[in-house]
Amino acid sequence: MRRSRITVAGMALAGLALAGCGGGGGSAHSPRPAAATMDTSTIRASHSPVGDILVDGGGRTLYLFTADGKNTNSMNCDATCMKLWPHMEGKPHAGAGVEANLIGHTKGAAKAQVTYAGHPLYYYAKDRKAGDLKGQGIDKVWYVLNAKGTAIKKAVPASNSSGSGGYGY
Repeated sequence: MRRSRITVAGMALAGLALAGCGGGGGSAHSPRPAAATMDTSTIRASHSPVGDILVDGGGRTLYLFTADGKNTNSMNCDATCMKLWPHMEGKPHAGAGVEANLIGHTKGAAKAQVTYAGHPLYYYAKDRKAGDLKGQGIDKVWYVLNAKGTAIKKAVPASNSSGSGGYGY
């Protein structure tokens, strides 16, 4: 019995370590890979309960990390954090409602990440399908963004907090 208590305590400490990158909820369990496929071919705007937001070509929600530097991959994130907040990579084109001149890439030594209006873009692994907004507002540093590239800091309405999808994607 004593050994299992130590293991549970160790798992809880590991969960707290994720908080450094805005791990969301402090869960001690490793995130499962997102079921929805990332389609990095396009960035477009789509309606959601918090307003019109940026999504990828498959309708997956894109997020910004407020502590990132402009046009730089400055997020201090280990491998576990990267599984929870994977980068959008590739060379997407502008879809409906977005401006092509706002799409760019990070500068620096790390692998290039797609940016929009200078903000590096991320997915949230717990968003299981198009329309999910489960990463919105986590730790007050992770937000969706609008077509101007501004963070939308509205909370997801309680009736939609499960991220049930179907928001015009």
